[in-house]
Amino acid sequence: MKLDDSNFHPHLRARMLQRGVIKEEIERVLNDGWEVADAKSGTLGKALVFSHKGNWEGKYFEEKDVRVYYKFVNDEFTLLTVKARYGKDFQKRGEIK
Repeated sequence: MKLDDSNFHPHLRARMLQRGVIKEEIERVLNDGWEVADAKSGTLGKALVFSHKGNWEGKYFEEKDVRVYYKFVNDEFTLLTVKARYGKDFQKRGEIK
């Protein structure tokens, strides 16, 4: 899936900036991520863990877990929000911890 500017409403862009997520990461999550169970009813979500190996808000983190929430309205794809957690040893698809 390739996204264009029309997919990113101002609220979503603000959340991306606030949470350190870029467009290319959202595309990777949508294309390569796995479905998440914490999406609200009527909403879909996917997650993907990225190697980060850098600083975020003054602290070093190995990984970044990015979650993208979206829905289809009248068969039209709508991005709702994006979340990011920074840390290490996040559960990956298929792993049991």
